[in-house]
Amino acid sequence: MREKLLRVGTTYIPVTNVENSYEWYVNKLGAELSYKDEDKAILNFANQSIFLVKSKESQSSNFYDCYGTERFSITFEVNGLTALEAIHRDFTDKEIRVGEIENRGHSGRNFVFFDLDGNKFDVWSELSPLFKEKYLITQ
Repeated sequence: MREKLLRVGTTYIPVTNVENSYEWYVNKLGAELSYKDEDKAILNFANQSIFLVKSKESQSSNFYDCYGTERFSITFEVNGLTALEAIHRDFTDKEIRVGEIENRGHSGRNFVFFDLDGNKFDVWSELSPLFKEKYLITQ
């Protein structure tokens, strides 16, 4: 097989109220709304298309690992520890539910945050080398 998958283009996130959720993502995370109807909203942010899809109550994108720990399905990247600390402060100031900045035993630091429906996301202080190279980020 010569062809291969090149990138993740779209992520789907379950939400109970499309209107409230898209406004939260736009106002709290700086997403751009590109489409909305009563069942979904399409957002552009973090170099990806994010679909907020109306779902049943208590549905989330989280899952539990073999030890019973609730996990996130998406990790966002920022460019360095200073950026991670700044976005953590910004999220805290915007009253986003955030965890503490953690050392998980690998390079960089992380923290988790949650949206209105309890979808759990991760933020990591290390940009991938390919992303840095493509967008000519030197720091």
